[in-house]
Amino acid sequence: MKTRYAAAAGGTSPLSKPISDESDDADTRMPPDPFAAVLPALAALGAITSIAAINWSGEGKVATRTRTKRKTAAALRDLETCCLGLAEIFRRFQRHPRVFAGEGGQAAAPLKFGVHGQRIRADAQRLYLHLMNDIASMLVLAAQNAFDVMTAIEDGDIDAPEEIFFGFGEQQDRLNTVLQSRVTLRSAVDTGADIAERLIALVRELKTYQKPA
Repeated sequence: MKTRYAAAAGGTSPLSKPISDESDDADTRMPPDPFAAVLPALAALGAITSIAAINWSGEGKVATRTRTKRKTAAALRDLETCCLGLAEIFRRFQRHPRVFAGEGGQAAAPLKFGVHGQRIRADAQRLYLHLMNDIASMLVLAAQNAFDVMTAIEDGDIDAPEEIFFGFGEQQDRLNTVLQSRVTLRSAVDTGADIAERLIALVRELKTYQKPA
């Protein structure tokens, strides 16, 4: 699957170029709340951490169960691509803290809608809209690929040790803490960035336990 997130594996994204996030009274607009961008990005991470549950809730392999037509190797590869794409999204949040991390506004405010937005220039407005489109696409891909990998695990095509599932569960707990503790927007962004990097490592490790076709 070739997507715009191939840039995360080593290419250069056109949106990775520095832009000015600073306000300019001559040409600024108020965008939608930055939390509206960060929350679905966190949700995409949450879809991937759901892999933790299949270790305990999965049922034994049944001969009559409908099997996915998708190859396990492709699902794992595309899930890794999703993790790389999400890591890049969170890095872009961090590179533009005024737009996405509450810098310059109510930086100490807890994570909620209605308190983090502030006026930004035209180039930052374009960044916001492009990134929202990327996040929406990534949320769908993360859910689909995580589902296919969970199906492969349940069907016995991936036989990973419990430690890997504990790793996914640990990242799931960190996401829950972000939401339950109502941390600052900047803290949520930084935590999401670290979780994305850890998920990359977990998925790569999971790939080593795929059974031969």
